[in-house]
Amino acid sequence: MNDGLSIGQVAERTGMSVHALRFYEREGILPEPVRRESNGRRIYSEDDVDWLEMCIRFRSSGMPLDTIRRYTELVRQGPGNEADRLALLQSHQEHVRHQLDALNACLAVITHKVEIYQRHLDQGTAECLWTVPTPADESPLAAGQ
Repeated sequence: MNDGLSIGQVAERTGMSVHALRFYEREGILPEPVRRESNGRRIYSEDDVDWLEMCIRFRSSGMPLDTIRRYTELVRQGPGNEADRLALLQSHQEHVRHQLDALNACLAVITHKVEIYQRHLDQGTAECLWTVPTPADESPLAAGQ
């Protein structure tokens, strides 16, 4: 009996496929090599799972694999490069802030449209939302569409 997790268990816990886990390992995304049983089966630690979950968040936020790999390399090197790690993380933090600003602008447009539709539905005037604009109404926003 082992004291770690199988690749299947890690896949289930992280939501990653077994294929993706093997890919991350090949690409050097894990800071330490995955242990192996005598029969060659991978044995993951809780630290491996924590690292993978962090990498999943990085990827979900748009961090490129090359950047994750660079961060992993810096961690693997040990103490002395904390300023480089911080700079990498701050750069990505700024990227995410810009993404959030763009998404908030999109949300504002959608919220505005929801309010228009809700108001017309509440007032019983929603039929005007599905009409084709006449030549006098050249703007598609004029009819609230």
